[in-house]
Amino acid sequence: MNLSIFTLLISSSIGLLIAATDYFHRGSLTVAALLFATVTVLCYVILLNLFERFIYKRIRNVYKLIRNLKLDKGLKDALGEQITDDPIRDAEREVQDWAKQRVSELEKLREQAKFRKEFLSNISHEFKTPLFATQGYVETLQDGLIDDDPEMAKNFLEKAARNLDRLSYLIQDLDEISKLEMGIISLTIETFDIVALIRDCMEDLEGKARQHDIHMRYTGKLNHPIFVKGDRKRVQQVIINLLDNSIKYGKKGGMTSISIFPLFEQVLVEVTDNGVGIDEKNLPRVFERFFRTDASRSREVGGSGIGLAIVKHIIEAHEQNVNVRSTEGIGTTFGFTLEQPKHG
Repeated sequence: MNLSIFTLLISSSIGLLIAATDYFHRGSLTVAALLFATVTVLCYVILLNLFERFIYKRIRNVYKLIRNLKLDKGLKDALGEQITDDPIRDAEREVQDWAKQRVSELEKLREQAKFRKEFLSNISHEFKTPLFATQGYVETLQDGLIDDDPEMAKNFLEKAARNLDRLSYLIQDLDEISKLEMGIISLTIETFDIVALIRDCMEDLEGKARQHDIHMRYTGKLNHPIFVKGDRKRVQQVIINLLDNSIKYGKKGGMTSISIFPLFEQVLVEVTDNGVGIDEKNLPRVFERFFRTDASRSREVGGSGIGLAIVKHIIEAHEQNVNVRSTEGIGTTFGFTLEQPKHG
């Protein structure tokens, strides 16, 4: 409705209202009632136009703005078809959804901020410990220990070398997990015998298990092959990390066992120990970088603190699952799945 018609309606309504009042005072109630009815209809049309012009259209524009903020640019062309005849209700719903989304995003930001603080604190500690130790050994050697006590100097050099190795491993692990997260490292998928790979991994860690008085065993038959699809080198890294973790946190005279369970289209591999276990409240965080369930114990056993995070990323890169279950004081089981090759 344009402005001239709108003005004419207002003028007509005022004129009819005056005429109706005049007829009412002169006793012509029928004519007055008819005029009042006409005025009512005109007022309704005017109010409807006012609502359409100043309220309804503005709410519709607000709703469009909200939708634009929620949709990608490619979807904005379809915006007009998605708006219903009740933009007030739609706007209310969209604002509620938007508010819930903002609350969820704020919670995620708080969690990420907390994670960043913990990560920076942990990585600072992991770097400082071997770095300061190496610095101390080198300064002592510089002060003349090499000439005063060559045997002690040799011992200090060996300790400095071990701390530098720890720094090197830490940097390598950080570099690897960064590449895994960014998808830079590609997988070389092949079919291989997982039993043979487990046997090789157990042989590689046999010496370390003996040092910790841990007995390793495979629950199945080592001469019975089970084939899976995956990146053999990366899967080997997963098994080594899980076995190494079970040895480090196992109890003296304890047991680490590896089991394979064929599923419908997958194979489940589990590494179980009867070591210290993990508190239930810490289970959701065991795959986080540098997360320590027992900081003092972790410093004793060593390691970069990134091994389980690497395990998680490698298995997820295979589009498979990794899990953990544990009872404190009883033991822990880590499991992961791999795809079985299709036959025929």
